[in-house]
Amino acid sequence: MAENKNDKQSGWKRSLIEWGVIFAIGAILYMTGLHTEVLGTLQRGMLWTGFFDADTSEIATTDGPMLSDSDYRFAMETADGKTISLSDFRGDVVFVNVWASWCPPCVAEMPTIETLYDNVSVEENIRFILLSMDQERQKATDFMERKEFPMPYYFPASGLPAELRSQYLPTTYIISKKGQIIYKKEGIADYSSPNFAQWIRELAQE
Repeated sequence: MAENKNDKQSGWKRSLIEWGVIFAIGAILYMTGLHTEVLGTLQRGMLWTGFFDADTSEIATTDGPMLSDSDYRFAMETADGKTISLSDFRGDVVFVNVWASWCPPCVAEMPTIETLYDNVSVEENIRFILLSMDQERQKATDFMERKEFPMPYYFPASGLPAELRSQYLPTTYIISKKGQIIYKKEGIADYSSPNFAQWIRELAQE
């Protein structure tokens, strides 16, 4: 009986130590801000399953809303403080990703957006807007520079148009050359597939 009691006590002590280590690691990751990237890396593994591939069957080519002149007046700022408006992208196919550096799914899918950007950004009439929702803009800038992502990113400088609002991060939109939102994806997705890149190229050629 004494041996069983000692074994149980040893087991409890070992469990407490293990949970203590796990808690300590979690606390360190949280305090250093690394928890987002760790969770993002774990979620990136889910993208490899193929279940989160961007699905062009979700395209609403007839029902998607059209952006108005007022929507196109939406202002954005670059990291160096330059102000531009959505109207500067009018007439192009625009990939819009609304994200934040503190959002693990946003971090997870960002490399797939980089792959898409590398594949199609050289084409005429294809533009990218990565719209950061970070209240502390420097965190978004630090993230993009640390990861050396080449995609252009911006910060809202006026109220976000209703057609580009969502309760979820990340949310991705494709705006056609005519100003119609023909694709909307709320949540994580993999945009690196050749099929998705080809679809965007075809949109730009219409």
